[in-house]
Amino acid sequence: MSRERLYLYDTTLRDGAQTNGVDFTLHDKKLIASLLDDLGIDYVEGGYPGANPLDTEFFGAEQNLERATFAAFGMTRRPGRSASNDPGIAMLLDAKADAICFVAKSSEYQVRVALETTNEENIASIRDSVSLAKEKGREVLVDCEHFFDGYKANPEFALQCAKAAYESGARWVVLCDTNGGTMPDEVEAIVGEVVKHIPGAHVGIHAHNDTEQAVANSFAAVRAGARQIQGTLNGLGERCGNANLCSMIPTLKLKKEFADKFEIGVSDDKLASLVQVSRALDNILDRAPNPHAPYVGGSAFVTKTGIHASAVLKDPQTYEHVPPESIGNHRKVLVSDQAGKSNVLAELARTNIQFDRDDPRLSRLVEKLKEREAAGYAYESANASFDLLARGTLGTVPEFFRVDKFDVNVEQRYNSHGQRVTVAMAVIKVEVDGETLISAAEGNGPVNALDVALRKDLGKYQKYIEGLKLVDYRVRILNGGTEAVTRVLIESEDEDGRRWTTIGVSPNIIDASFQALMDSVVYKLVQSNAPV
Repeated sequence: MSRERLYLYDTTLRDGAQTNGVDFTLHDKKLIASLLDDLGIDYVEGGYPGANPLDTEFFGAEQNLERATFAAFGMTRRPGRSASNDPGIAMLLDAKADAICFVAKSSEYQVRVALETTNEENIASIRDSVSLAKEKGREVLVDCEHFFDGYKANPEFALQCAKAAYESGARWVVLCDTNGGTMPDEVEAIVGEVVKHIPGAHVGIHAHNDTEQAVANSFAAVRAGARQIQGTLNGLGERCGNANLCSMIPTLKLKKEFADKFEIGVSDDKLASLVQVSRALDNILDRAPNPHAPYVGGSAFVTKTGIHASAVLKDPQTYEHVPPESIGNHRKVLVSDQAGKSNVLAELARTNIQFDRDDPRLSRLVEKLKEREAAGYAYESANASFDLLARGTLGTVPEFFRVDKFDVNVEQRYNSHGQRVTVAMAVIKVEVDGETLISAAEGNGPVNALDVALRKDLGKYQKYIEGLKLVDYRVRILNGGTEAVTRVLIESEDEDGRRWTTIGVSPNIIDASFQALMDSVVYKLVQSNAPV
């Protein structure tokens, strides 16, 4: 049986750019557009030419996308102007884009309050703008802003706006839940009414996530007949974000209700790169991935308790709704104070540590894990430190170098400009192959100074750690009072982009930090097969 085509429209570069704290560079935009095109997205909305110099420059050059239709976003003509004499529309027509997505009010309240014009003028603006863009050879979309709120208040006017767009030649009439407050049952009912007037093959959905239902609302619209979904990578967007394409794409591909009925532009092979695409966006934005994101999150296929772990080892379907490999993720069985032997075996299987399932030292490893977790360690969050603990229990961890002593001083003083500054200095004495090496370094804090000093000179091992850098440092106080125990987690990255996390626990925050620093360096040497 043939499947219907369902189209995906990405607005990461426009709606996603409205996310608090997100600022794309021109290079970022080009890179993200290429990622989306390669993934198989049908439409990539590049931004709003004329709204800012960056977007204007972006649309000044051809993007040469291989699969996706490149779209420019902008307003319909202003009230009181002709479409041919509107500078905003002129910018859209000058943009090097295949399609134009007009945003138009479809709520009587918004027309009266925000635009301060009449219903008739608003509808004429839609007709004139779409007709001119069609005349200039552009594919046209119209985002009917505030459609659902407008429909609930005055369904006749909201429909008139949508029909004006379609009858004037718009390829897609997109119904927008702009304030993000519409419920899925409302979306399904309203879209069901709309497709009685406009063919569903020309209707799209644009949902915001203000009630955590943007994905559900998008699927409700599809069930009612809409055949285009708008969204963003990782759910970026204004306020609480937009519908998350990284959640919707796997559902469309892997869940029977949609997979049996619809075909999308994302192939099975590209679906397996979805985690990589999601992480690539986070890297561009220099922010940590959301570990709890559906499908692509680091915790999406994690099992913690021993009973669950035992079942997953027998058959992953016992606790997994889809195979993690299908979206480029992987299962992970955590090792924690709730762990049993099954957890440890599963985690060891993911490493390259050689072990025998009947080795009595495995039981000792489980007990050691529980003892150390009781003391404050959290190995479920520190994969590299677990690796080193397991190696040390089941065999040996090479002693690449030995730290004989370290000293850290924090001094507050006036600098040459008369400003009061705080400076940290660390001195470390290490032994490598019988040779004593002493390194000193300043830092913006004691931990930074220790890190720089430790990695300043490790003799013959220096070349293995040149690409090592710390990307995150987290501290948690485990109990109250001045004698509190501190847990430090350090995330590191190497020259190949591989990341790992190490842990240290101590009543002394410097000592806890140094434990985690040491584990990070040793782990890097182990993974690099550095000679002893």
